[in-house]
This record gives sequence, structure tokens and C-alpha cells, in this order.
Amino acid sequence: MPIPLRSDFDAPQLRTLARRTKNAPQARRLLALAAIYEGASRTEAAGIGGVTLQIVRDWVLKFNAHGPEGLIDRKPPGQPSRLTDRHRQHLIQMIEAGPIPAVHGVVRWRLVDLIQWLWDEYRLPMVLSR
Repeated sequence: MPIPLRSDFDAPQLRTLARRTKNAPQARRLLALAAIYEGASRTEAAGIGGVTLQIVRDWVLKFNAHGPEGLIDRKPPGQPSRLTDRHRQHLIQMIEAGPIPAVHGVVRWRLVDLIQWLWDEYRLPMVLSR
């Protein structure tokens, strides 16, 4: 038995919201759920959304919990910054002051030099990514 959609919305409301949103993935999800409200099967809704049945189920759960806003992609939190405000402030001061060739061994800062300085100063491991 499929999970029922919440009863405080209907197909015309979702179609109106889909027309108004500037978020294309949300509009696609709203249209797929509107089809379910109109009696389409979950398989047909998956075809409309261009996804699998499991993803339609996930959309239903998000929609039931958070309404139309639950269908907007959120940015994942990611890894927290290794630099504290104190680290950032000290790094800014180092960049603005520029390197001292006799002390730092360079005449201008490169990223690898600053990464090495962060390691020497704070034992903060930083990696240059491409």
C-alpha cells in the first residue's frame, strides 16, 4: 500500500505552485505529485519525474513532512571549516604583511606556502584540491 499524500493540498494547487516556482527540480516534483493526486499510479508519476519509484516515495515523504518547500534541494552541510576566526585573522595579517624572504624563504605567497605556514604555526592539515 503506497503512502498517502497529505490532504491539505490537491492537484490544481500543486500545478499552480509548479508554475510559480523558479526552481525547476521542485516544479518537476510538484507535477509528479499532482499526477498522483489526480489518480495516476506511482509508476506514472515516476515517469513524469524521470526517476524511480523509490525517489517518488522519498518525494512523498518530504512533501508530507514539509509541504512544497520540502521538495527543494538543500545544500548539504559538508565538512566544517578547519580554520577558526583567529586562524583566519592571523592568515589575513600574514597575507597583507607579505612574506619576509629571510624568514619565510619566499618573496611572494603561494597557496602551498600559506598551507605550509598554517601547518608550521597551528598544525592544521590543509590539502590543495584541483
